[in-house]
Amino acid sequence: MHSKAETRRPATRVQIHRITAQGEAALQTQPDEVVTEEPMEIRVAGPGQRPEALAVTMRTPGHDFELAAGFCRTEGLIHSVADVNEIRYCLDAGDDQEYNIVTVRLRAPVDLDARRRSFIANSSCGLCGVTSIDQVVSDVPPVADGPIIGRSLLLSLPERARQAQSVFDATGGLHAAALFDAEGNMVLVREDIGRHNALDKIVGHALLQDMLPLENSVVLVSGRVSFEIVQKAAVAGIGIAAAVSAPSSLAIRAAERLNQTLVGFLREGRGNIYTHPGRIDMAR
Repeated sequence: MHSKAETRRPATRVQIHRITAQGEAALQTQPDEVVTEEPMEIRVAGPGQRPEALAVTMRTPGHDFELAAGFCRTEGLIHSVADVNEIRYCLDAGDDQEYNIVTVRLRAPVDLDARRRSFIANSSCGLCGVTSIDQVVSDVPPVADGPIIGRSLLLSLPERARQAQSVFDATGGLHAAALFDAEGNMVLVREDIGRHNALDKIVGHALLQDMLPLENSVVLVSGRVSFEIVQKAAVAGIGIAAAVSAPSSLAIRAAERLNQTLVGFLREGRGNIYTHPGRIDMAR
């Protein structure tokens, strides 16, 4: 299912002029690495159908097929790996775009006109143009009751996730989503300029490996947690969603509705539980 084509690098080398406290005489020119940001168009087709564009997302190259699969899953277009026939790059799109267009071929016909929301997802928001947020939430069933994890385990997750962020170490400029099991073992880390993309890559990996639903899992995202992060985690069956920064009011409302434990400001040995605190065992 996966192409052997070499994807673009997640980091790009640039020349910078470093400013120091010594003034103009100390201005230094040197190489540096920044996170790569490029558009990726996701196309979808069923048997005998011509691929049509579903969405364009600004992403960091890497694990593109996971991103496409995860996006299709969290959008409700597919439900398991059995729905997917093939995922490949559009290699006839020209040198500039040949690795920026991914086609997901499904085993059953698809009606994109009934699903297309006509939006472009960018690095800060992946859910634009939806006419009814309540409709999106109502399409996602509440997650199962498990798992229950200890307080100390929960508090240890941010530092462990940070240590696994290799591209962040090189660039200092991108988000991550980390998946842990109920015993605290790190299952997967994905990095991207958009935290929603990083989570879609995790969901896509789980789908392609036939691991869904992730009922006994915890997900941690860098930065804030928006409604979309809660929704995507719930689609994957994840019962505990945590973030190192603040949740939005809509994220809290959605997590409450979806039976999901939502934790924010998880850093420096503390955090806030906003919904369904019963999954966190404060005694251990």
